[in-house]
Amino acid sequence: MALGMAPAPYELRFDSGRSCLDLMATNHPVERLDSVAALRAWLTGAGLVPRDARLAGADPQWPAAFRELRGRTAELVGGELDRLPVSGALERVNALAAAAPPAPYAVRAADGTLVRALRDEPGCAALVAAVARDAVDLLTDPAARALLRRCEGDNCPLVYLDTSRGHRRRWCSSEVCGNRERVARHRRRAALARP
Repeated sequence: MALGMAPAPYELRFDSGRSCLDLMATNHPVERLDSVAALRAWLTGAGLVPRDARLAGADPQWPAAFRELRGRTAELVGGELDRLPVSGALERVNALAAAAPPAPYAVRAADGTLVRALRDEPGCAALVAAVARDAVDLLTDPAARALLRRCEGDNCPLVYLDTSRGHRRRWCSSEVCGNRERVARHRRRAALARP
């Protein structure tokens, strides 16, 4: 069964700074990798496959494989942020990263610009490996690892890279969690101002 072309009925997020962190965001506030069509939308949005990739071998095991990687990556990133090593997650992410990732190459689009294409239709293990390698790269790069932050929003478990000027970013998204905080602050001030 090929991954369908229907867009997901929800907003996928690609604002964390890394594909492995964007993958971690796919289960908050609800599960978003619940079908092959949803996974296709995520893979395309993350730039791992071009829009026209067929992915003919995709089946329901593909979203399950990405959900497993997501859980292991979340354990590993959380452990690093809390400075508590999580060896089981580390071993599994390393194992998933061992497969060869998809081989990209550049082709000319109709307008003459260079666009990314894939040599062959990638399998699930190759695509999982690409994201697992991103997690390995992130967590073994001291400069990138130092930019990892947890969102300060109430009940928001998302993690992002703080690449803002002065490294003062507080929320996974200013439009989502940041806006909620501003609204809550306004309501508190308004409640205090009432007689």
